[in-house]
This record gives sequence, C-alpha cells and structure tokens, in this order.
Amino acid sequence: MKQDCRIGLVQMESYVGESDLNCKRITHLAQVASQQEISFLCFPECALDGYSPQDASEIGDSLQSPRISRLRECAEDLKITLLVGLVEQTSDKKKPYISQVILSPGKEDMVYRKVHLGRSEQDFFSPGDKFPVFKAHGMNFAVGICWDWHFPEMAAIYSLKGAELIFAPHASPVIAGDRKEIWLRYLGTRAYDNSVYLGACNLIGSNGKAKEFSGGTLVIGPKGEVIEQTEFLEESITTALLSAERINRIRRFDRASMRDSFFLADRKKELYHELIQLEVTQQDKEG
Repeated sequence: MKQDCRIGLVQMESYVGESDLNCKRITHLAQVASQQEISFLCFPECALDGYSPQDASEIGDSLQSPRISRLRECAEDLKITLLVGLVEQTSDKKKPYISQVILSPGKEDMVYRKVHLGRSEQDFFSPGDKFPVFKAHGMNFAVGICWDWHFPEMAAIYSLKGAELIFAPHASPVIAGDRKEIWLRYLGTRAYDNSVYLGACNLIGSNGKAKEFSGGTLVIGPKGEVIEQTEFLEESITTALLSAERINRIRRFDRASMRDSFFLADRKKELYHELIQLEVTQQDKEG
C-alpha cells in the first residue's frame, strides 16, 4: 500500500427496475463523497438496478449501457473510483450476473461477478468463476458480494494475491436478523485471518417490491478491529482513513513481533489437499 487511503461506504435505498432514478442517486452521493477527499466509494449489491432475483431477467444493464457510461464519466470528473452493484446482462443469452463494476479514473472498466450465489439466487443468475484483484490509488483491492463472504477460502485467495483491501457490498434483508451482530461474527474474522482491511455496506429500506433491507456499513482493520460503522438507519456515507504504515508493517515477512503476524505467510499449504477433496456428509444419527 503506497499511501494512506480514505474510503467511503454507502447505505442507500434502491428500487427494482428504477435504474435511472437509482443512477441519479448514485451520482449525487458520489458528488457528496468527493467533498470528503475519498478515493474509493462502494455502493451496495445491485444498487443500480435494485435487488429482486425473480425480476432479474427483466431489469439490469450491460457494461456498455448509457447508465454505466454516465457513472464512468462521474468517476472521471470526480477523480473517485466507484464500485457499483448491478444486475449485469450479457449478449450470450445466459442468465444475468450479480456484478460489481469498478470505474476508476484513467483505467479500463473492471468487474467482479458474484461467485457464490445464495440458494434463492441460483435459478435466476449465473455464477462468476474468477477471483480478480484490482489496483487503483496505490492500493491492491478486491470485491466479494454478500453470500461470498461466508466462504473463508475466498478472502485467503485475495490476500495471497496481494489484496490489501476487500469490499463486501450486500443486499441483506431485515428478516436475516441483526446486521451488526451477524457481520461482526464473520467479517472481522475474514479481515483478521488474512491481514486485510475490509469495507462492508448494505441496501436500506424498501426495494419497491415488498422487501425491506436492514442497512449497515462497517470498516474493519487488519487485526479484526472495528474502525468505523453506521450508527443510524438512513441513507448515508461512512468514511474511514486506512493507514498504509499499519498494513505494510503486518505484511512484512521479517515481522518484529507476534502482534504483527501475517498468518498466511506461515501456512502449511502442502497439507491442505483435503480441503478441496472432502465433501459435506450427513452425520450418522445412529452412531
């Protein structure tokens, strides 16, 4: 990490199929964020098109759509890297992807496609098949979307590929439970085990289709500590300044103390072959 970096995380309402309205809201929030000297601004899962798997075939954008072009211009004008969730339609007749497009000044468009689809999503979306790491503003970063973060291997792969910051955009509904409590159980672990900064955000309010989202933003440091989090349930931008010195000290191979351990540097990968061979099995209830 070349220098300290300020990031922003958005909780916002997004209506299904109201993509022009959602796009205007995204550009407005980007303009607000630009006043706070933010380098990265991350929006929730499907923020551009709204989250509703049952409607996925009827909504969405290609990466060449006019709305994406407007967002690209916004990123260029404001000198901010925007990470925007969308329902990504493609020309190959496949089911759409749940994607996060990354629009960074002076760079080609980048995209992450959700790999781990929830069971309620699998009939309506195609899964991604790559774990890309991107670079902007002197930072190596990556994205995982919502359900992705229940799979610890993903964060380990990103960290081993050099990611210093991972973004976790969500579309988690109210019925899932206390967002803050749930996130702190596992997102802190993803950051701690892999010595990365982690920034999470969520949709809030209604999707216009009778589904309600619980909101929430959270920034976690490379030792699992909470740096910033949302304290209120309304549209907002949470910002945090990430220290380059802190993560660079941890990532040094010749660490000075146990406190600064980069655990992945000491893993026994030659013994982990079982991880990709074993399957989940039903427990023998008679045993």
